[in-house]
Amino acid sequence: MKVTLTESGATVDAHDLGPLLGLDPADVPTKMRAGEITSQSEEGVDDDAGRIRLTFWYADQRVRLICDTDGNVIKTTRIKAAR
Repeated sequence: MKVTLTESGATVDAHDLGPLLGLDPADVPTKMRAGEITSQSEEGVDDDAGRIRLTFWYADQRVRLICDTDGNVIKTTRIKAAR
């Protein structure tokens, strides 16, 4: 999986994100526009410099992607967690 990183933010393909959230990829854009899927992006500092953490919440799921500055996903975690 690869994340597209631009000056305006990060993009994860719905075909990659949907299954991680337990959703059909076709449902991801609609749920994001409706605010049912929320996200947060953070840039690493100090020991985590050069890494980007993307967190997505949907229902009782939290998916976290750790990427390098080229958008390569280094680590993926999925847990049950309410926001």
